[in-house]
Amino acid sequence: MSASIPVLPLQPDGTIPQLGLGTWKSDPGVVYEAVREAIRIGYRHLDCAYAYDNEAEIGQALADAIAAGEVTRSELFITSKLWNAYHHPESVGPILAESLKRLQLDYLDLYLMHWPIAFEKGVGFPKAGEEFVSLEALPLIDTWRAMEACVDAGQAWHIGVSNFSVKKIKSLLAEARITPCNNQVEMHPYLQQEALVAFCHQAGIQVTAYSPLGSADRPEFLKSQNEPALLSHPEILAIAEAHSASPAQVVLAWNLARGVVVIPKSANPQRLAENFAAAKLTLSGEEMATLAKLDKHFRFIDGHFWEMAGSPYTRENLWDE
Repeated sequence: MSASIPVLPLQPDGTIPQLGLGTWKSDPGVVYEAVREAIRIGYRHLDCAYAYDNEAEIGQALADAIAAGEVTRSELFITSKLWNAYHHPESVGPILAESLKRLQLDYLDLYLMHWPIAFEKGVGFPKAGEEFVSLEALPLIDTWRAMEACVDAGQAWHIGVSNFSVKKIKSLLAEARITPCNNQVEMHPYLQQEALVAFCHQAGIQVTAYSPLGSADRPEFLKSQNEPALLSHPEILAIAEAHSASPAQVVLAWNLARGVVVIPKSANPQRLAENFAAAKLTLSGEEMATLAKLDKHFRFIDGHFWEMAGSPYTRENLWDE
């Protein structure tokens, strides 16, 4: 692993680099060079997903970086995710094999259930409520057991979840043979999720923050009106100025100080290096307390896109709030 990035323990054995590169919204034609540059800078943790539709290009970048002697497979930590259309137990192993093929890998370091939401087979993104499958008809534990089989088969060394509430994690823990080792959720100063982080850490589950910078570049249909801007908040700007740092570095350093893994996305070489350097920024107790007061319980990715006529999913039952 890169010597300049701290690692956190991962159950049942292993570690996860605390800062990685997110690849959501990294377009084909761009993500290849972003991955190559990230590896040159020192990134060793790459967060991918079948649904991002860029795994093949990432896989070529990984293969070329390894062939060039820039990194070895054992130095890398690669995550991918099970999309909602493949929760049916018989689909889990084959679709993981497809991700491995695209990524040109023999195994994943971490495989996550992308959402606690199921679709009918073959659905990319639902256009009607009948294309969803309820969790009563297809329980999360059934999907999880198929993911456990992927660990047994050596396809994934660790498995975890994403966008899971405390309630959903507890229900999984009650029946799981392999404990989820990671929960990837949206997290930034406007959505601090203190209770979720505390629960996960007490249970030995690492937490990864996605959209840690506020995801301003996400597609318009995922946005809501009058969203608060994260990186231009006066308190964040003041702390950044005090450290001669960027607002992004401050926000990343805040999560790192909380023992949370962060996976900021960028394809810009300067910002890639800037984000990586956030691991060296130490905030004072007073600055951490200032940032703690910014919590708005505001989700940039609030799940409204799963709500449609006939869908069994609502924002209330997704987040259990």
